[in-house]
Amino acid sequence: MKKYTKSARKNEVERKWYVVDARDMILGRLSSEVASRLRGKRNPMFTPNVDTGDFIVVVNADKVRLTGRKWTQKTYYRHSGYIGGIKAITAEKLLQKRPEDLVRIAVKGMLPKNRLGSAMLKKLKVYAGDQHPHEAQQPETLSL
Repeated sequence: MKKYTKSARKNEVERKWYVVDARDMILGRLSSEVASRLRGKRNPMFTPNVDTGDFIVVVNADKVRLTGRKWTQKTYYRHSGYIGGIKAITAEKLLQKRPEDLVRIAVKGMLPKNRLGSAMLKKLKVYAGDQHPHEAQQPETLSL
């Protein structure tokens, strides 16, 4: 008798919605757990080449914490594509300008760097305040 592992298919995956409150949470610990849920690692039907993850809504992204001196020392870079077009911004200034990007960039770095990772990142919804427009999906509260 031959035994085999059943692989998940794209149309068989049941996705749930979860809300995570980022208030007073450390950014790296929050991001690693969110990335794991987006990827579907806790799903018994986890398949590495299929997006089996859930939808995650992160609220209070503007109240996330960093340890040590990372607020002033951690720098995020982007490039315009032109010569000399590199731009840099510290974590402290990024929190003031776009607090959602602080969480989104951290989670993006923990997902696969391919089309599948891009599809997983689209299931992440990040909001600076405690309000979000996804009440119709009846998300469950996730305590990390």
